[in-house]
Amino acid sequence: MKHLIIVAALLPFTAFAQPVNTTNNPNQPGYVIPSQQRMQTQMLNQQQQQQGMLKQQRESQNRLQQQQLQSQINNNSQRVRQAQPGERNPSRQQVLPNTSGGMLSEGISNGGVNTQQQHMLPQSQNGGMLQSAPPSTTP
Repeated sequence: MKHLIIVAALLPFTAFAQPVNTTNNPNQPGYVIPSQQRMQTQMLNQQQQQQGMLKQQRESQNRLQQQQLQSQINNNSQRVRQAQPGERNPSRQQVLPNTSGGMLSEGISNGGVNTQQQHMLPQSQNGGMLQSAPPSTTP
């Protein structure tokens, strides 16, 4: 009888005795072990961090590669410019006035007709080498 009184006294409190976590019942389909869920969450976070780090590395490598390529292009362009005849440092090149006229005005008068002819070699006739006289020997 004593046991019956204790059970009757505790009976109203059984209505409050519900499982703490009703969504994660091992008898229901889709049950996830809490430790496994924690591990999956940690792995997902770690994967996201690694992807972020890889993205940053890839961006910095791309930036560095672009800088190196641009530097190489600039160096090659400068080398090509320096190799061009008459193009040495065009920014520092000083243009001097042509006061004497140089080769353009030398010996030209009478409306552009050349009145003064200068030749490096003496004029010769066709076949001049065949008709040349033997060198003379003088005692």
